[in-house]
Amino acid sequence: MKVYLDNNATTPVDPLVLEAMLPYFVDKFGNAASRNHSFGWEAEQAVDAARAQIADLIGADPKEIIWTSGATEGNNIAVKGVAEMYADKGRHIITQVTEHKAVIDPCNYVGKHGYRVTFLPVDRTGLIDLQQLADAITDDTILVSIMHGNNEIGTLQPIAQIGRLCKERGVFFHTDCCQTFGKVPLNVEEMGIDLLTASGHKIHGPKGIGAMYIRRKRPRVRCAPLIHGGGHERGMRSGTLNVPCIVGMGRAAEICGRQMDTEPARIAALRDRLKNGILSQLDEVFLNGHPTGRTPTNLNLSFSYVEGESLMMAFDDIAVSSGSACTSASLEPSYVLKALGVGEELAHSSIRFSLGRFNTEEEIDYTIERVVAAVKRLREMSPLYELAQEGIDLSTVKWGEH
Repeated sequence: MKVYLDNNATTPVDPLVLEAMLPYFVDKFGNAASRNHSFGWEAEQAVDAARAQIADLIGADPKEIIWTSGATEGNNIAVKGVAEMYADKGRHIITQVTEHKAVIDPCNYVGKHGYRVTFLPVDRTGLIDLQQLADAITDDTILVSIMHGNNEIGTLQPIAQIGRLCKERGVFFHTDCCQTFGKVPLNVEEMGIDLLTASGHKIHGPKGIGAMYIRRKRPRVRCAPLIHGGGHERGMRSGTLNVPCIVGMGRAAEICGRQMDTEPARIAALRDRLKNGILSQLDEVFLNGHPTGRTPTNLNLSFSYVEGESLMMAFDDIAVSSGSACTSASLEPSYVLKALGVGEELAHSSIRFSLGRFNTEEEIDYTIERVVAAVKRLREMSPLYELAQEGIDLSTVKWGEH
């Protein structure tokens, strides 16, 4: 059996999404910006319908949705676009140390161009301290960017409370919702969100398409464009719209909305089945992230006395990850786990299991069996595990040099 449990990296396209997309490659191929003939009108209508499908999922106005190539571009627009547009108002941005690199790197970029960036720490479960956030906001602060659900450890930040705080202080609030859009109920008004980024390929839609919510009133938010050339998307993102993928992301969002009352709970139950099945048969396994306040799709475990890459190779018929897909080529331990205070050895032994719509109980039970067997086999070859089982505190051992 081949099992795919890396849905936080990308999801397979839902056949219903593909069905909705196909006509827009050949039969309905018009440019949505061509407004002087029926081919363009047809494409524009499809784009507007998809905007409504995205907006419905987050309680927004369709006119507040702009299309991007994905959440990385959206996060760059949010950080760089707000920084440039509101430079006269302030030059201070606040984020957190466990953000995705798509926020951290733009923050570091503006930090080299005259802006001050505050990176808030997190506790052992991955949560920021709201009082620390409040204390960090100054008259010079223009933007707070805090992701909703962490892509590696699944921890959910209290974004409604963050949004309320930002409103009280007159600061824009941006949240990267890649891992929660379509999986956790979201409402931009109730949560005080001014900018939100999402990506199609995280919700069983196509790759290469993303959506941004940018508030139009109370207050109006403006972002300086990263791409110039035509003034598309309210002047904030020029370029010919990718109509087939836009239709696909809209359809994917609609399906998520229809299944919101049942599907997240079903996936969370599978996640818990996986966690309990592993923890009941293995010792020295640790959960990373918040024990309860986490995305339904995510399970991140560290296996003591086992190297993560070796473990993944031991069950190579199961697709998992040792961290974010965007940093999986790095040999360094996860910066997210290090920020939680996880030691380097444990961080190197972490595995991220991420579930999706098409996973089954049979797959979960097979994964439990394979993971448990692989860990036991690798630990049998580990002298450190043998010493630990004998009750020896390895931190007190003085290793001789030969």
